[in-house]
Amino acid sequence: MNINKDYILKAVKKLGFNKFTEVQEKVIPVARKRTDIIGCSQTGSGKTHAFLIPIFENLDLIEKDVQVVICSPTRELANQIYKNAKQIAEESETFIDIRKYTGGSNRTKEVERLKKSQPAIVIGTPGKIKDLAVKENVLNIYKADTFVVDEADMALEIGFLEDIDTIAGLMKDELQMMVFSATIPEKLKPFLRKYMNNPYEVYIKPRELSSLNIEHIFLPIKSSERYTVLERLVGVINPYVAIIFCNTKEVVEELGSKLYAKGLKVTKIHGNIPPRERKRVMERINKGEFQYVVASDIASRGIDIDGVSHVINYELPKDMEFYIHRSGRTGRANYTGMAISLYSTNANDGNYIDFLENKGIKIVYKDIKNDELVDRRERKERIKREHVTAGFDKNTVNVKKKNKKVKPGYKKRYHSKLQREKMKSIRKRGK
Repeated sequence: MNINKDYILKAVKKLGFNKFTEVQEKVIPVARKRTDIIGCSQTGSGKTHAFLIPIFENLDLIEKDVQVVICSPTRELANQIYKNAKQIAEESETFIDIRKYTGGSNRTKEVERLKKSQPAIVIGTPGKIKDLAVKENVLNIYKADTFVVDEADMALEIGFLEDIDTIAGLMKDELQMMVFSATIPEKLKPFLRKYMNNPYEVYIKPRELSSLNIEHIFLPIKSSERYTVLERLVGVINPYVAIIFCNTKEVVEELGSKLYAKGLKVTKIHGNIPPRERKRVMERINKGEFQYVVASDIASRGIDIDGVSHVINYELPKDMEFYIHRSGRTGRANYTGMAISLYSTNANDGNYIDFLENKGIKIVYKDIKNDELVDRRERKERIKREHVTAGFDKNTVNVKKKNKKVKPGYKKRYHSKLQREKMKSIRKRGK
């Protein structure tokens, strides 16, 4: 690994790094030159150290003002970046002042400390950084040389892009900007064009989920049976920790309350939970106090829980990327995991499954019978069979034709007999 400063090399070796990941190999040499970068890569690709390593290499250890600002859309992601940054800084003989600013912290103490001194590296959520820089006017982000926006598509989705725009607008014209995102939505592109100067683009192809230690199981349901099937499922599996994903915070609240009423050790995580409460919940999760965590999609990239044995998609995510993020919560560190999805047999879910299978994800179809998960015929095999049995041919049914002039009531009796013969034909073909 080509790393320019000894303390950084020592830190990454302590973390068990033997070689750079693909995103690190592509980003680090370019970022050292203070070039603008757009990086497209999924969770777990090593992108955090891809921007942290060159940030520390370019850091002026004598300068006593803000040099770097790192924005993350959630408190949990900011905590992870802060933890990684501190691990590197601890190996430096010279003290490196790194401060984290997120909701739920003591604002008065933060303001008083900033009046006395400024951090070299600022890590935080957009709203809190904007508050300290604009409203309180105590955080000197305008002096920063580097600005990193992590998980930009998530920031856009939860409404933080305006705050990030304000922060970027306060900074130098010659600022180095690095933006990392799982996807680049159209609505994000105007922001990128506004602030970035001929950025170097890095795209890391998502890992094939089929190559990971995850078994992908799909359980068929009717829409009215969704909760009933989940209830039966939690009676069948005995997870170490299971994350149950829902598409909206309202469903998270409703489902979490139902499972709690059943006596399960369950908690809820979504974007509307206050920061301090979320911090307490995460601490309890990591202490092993809960067996089930009901979460929204935003939380799928915003939480890091060890020992997740099962991921349950109570609702299929609307975006393929979120299926990857959700499933990626399990099967980590050479452990096996199970991703179980409840799906309806309608055309929309069918098209979605086709898309996943075309991406190389091997899906196993199962049912719950006698309190066990049992194999079920593959979806396409069943569809083919249904087409065959439904292909009724009137010419093969032995119904004697009558004259066109028929007695009253004959037409009704004719169709009744036709229907009976049709059912006989279907049963014979099904054997």
